[in-house]
Amino acid sequence: MIGHNLHTHSLCSDGKSTIEQMVKAAIDQGMHTLGMSDHAEVPFENHFAIKAGKTTEYLAEVKRLQQVYAQQIQLYLSLEIDFIPGLMEDFQSRIASYGLDYTIGAVHLVGKDKSENLWFIDGPKREIYDDGLKQFFGGDIRAAVKAFYTQTNQMIQQESFDIIGHFDKIKMHNSDRYFMESEKWYKDLVLETLQLIKEKGVIAEVNTRGIYKKRSKSLFPSNWILEEMKQLEIPAIISSDAHHASELQLHFDTAITALKNAGYREVMQFSQGQWTAKELV
Repeated sequence: MIGHNLHTHSLCSDGKSTIEQMVKAAIDQGMHTLGMSDHAEVPFENHFAIKAGKTTEYLAEVKRLQQVYAQQIQLYLSLEIDFIPGLMEDFQSRIASYGLDYTIGAVHLVGKDKSENLWFIDGPKREIYDDGLKQFFGGDIRAAVKAFYTQTNQMIQQESFDIIGHFDKIKMHNSDRYFMESEKWYKDLVLETLQLIKEKGVIAEVNTRGIYKKRSKSLFPSNWILEEMKQLEIPAIISSDAHHASELQLHFDTAITALKNAGYREVMQFSQGQWTAKELV
């Protein structure tokens, strides 16, 4: 049992449970560590991030619950911060001003400068992915995927954060329709990103959400990428990207098996403000 999840969302952003419901469920499930990482505010109308001006309430609630449940679970404060050039940059100022314990960096929107320029590659609706591919890239999947990884690479190089979230999520709505992961051009893009993750010392999450939501046949990242990560000795952490209290540890057994098959014997955990390696059992 991992008993540790640092990628979770609540009703404060696009989750379906309150923060306290998430905490209570974690305790009931025998977990020892929970990190709340709702989507950081973004400067445009949206349906997934903390609402404008509500970050202070989110921070206060997590800190309140840290005190209430201090004897039962380690509760940590975080944000999943989108990197959008010209709109969402300088993670470090948020980390300092909000007093975050750790941070997750991720790309959900490909583009820059203005909200109307952004291609949303996530969410439950495949047609949004398809429409954006046509609108912004004229249906050129190679150009679109390259833009996703270029933006991801820019985030890794420019920003400070601890965990990179679902860094191959561009594959989710593709579902082998526009490209195959075995294609050299795609693998080359992934390998370039892995080199940067290694150089920056970022932890790569192994995210189970795509599987239990039946949106992906594989983990984020895919098994072949886990093998490449192990070759580079990139540290890994398991998360479920939970949006409901019932999802806190879903398919952790799948992630453990995949990591072991890739050669991993340890995963990263966060305790008392420190990152430590824990043996996979």
